[in-house]
Amino acid sequence: MSKTRPASAVRALAACGQRHFGENYVQEALAKQRELADLALQWHLIGPLQSNKCREVARHFDWLESLDRAKLVPLLDAARPAALPPLNVLIQVDIDDEAGKSGCTPDQAAGLAHLVAQAPRLALRGLMAIPAPAPDRTQRADAFRRMRILFDALRAQHSGIDTLSMGMSDDFELAIACGATEVRVGSALFGPRR
Repeated sequence: MSKTRPASAVRALAACGQRHFGENYVQEALAKQRELADLALQWHLIGPLQSNKCREVARHFDWLESLDRAKLVPLLDAARPAALPPLNVLIQVDIDDEAGKSGCTPDQAAGLAHLVAQAPRLALRGLMAIPAPAPDRTQRADAFRRMRILFDALRAQHSGIDTLSMGMSDDFELAIACGATEVRVGSALFGPRR
């Protein structure tokens, strides 16, 4: 995650070979994209998406990792330019049923996956979760394992699913051990946020 970091910090990491960068805020990401337009980077939106931002996301991002409701699917699909490849989509799951956290319930994931898979300008790639912060690693491991079970079940239904995004700088090893194929390690790469 490169949120709150200047474009110069993203450029420095890109010089080391990093090509995928995640942002939480559309406007912040668009400013960085303009400043870094000379670089071949992949931009991921990882954060709550409001319907009024769907057009910008569909036009300027390579990945949306936080799709959490059906009403966004036709908006994203209609706004994705035909000249671009389909927008890669991960469905965000609120695996621990946390009040106020974005994400669909585990029971809603299959229906949402079906809608995304039917949209011609979207590419269903998998699932994303941010489990509840728990000091007990066994609790986090349990959430990661439940996500892996859900991921495997959806992958059996949709051949394009290949990405399970879970784990951050403080628990990415545990997430990988539980089946993550993508981790979000902004603090490990950029240092702690001020």
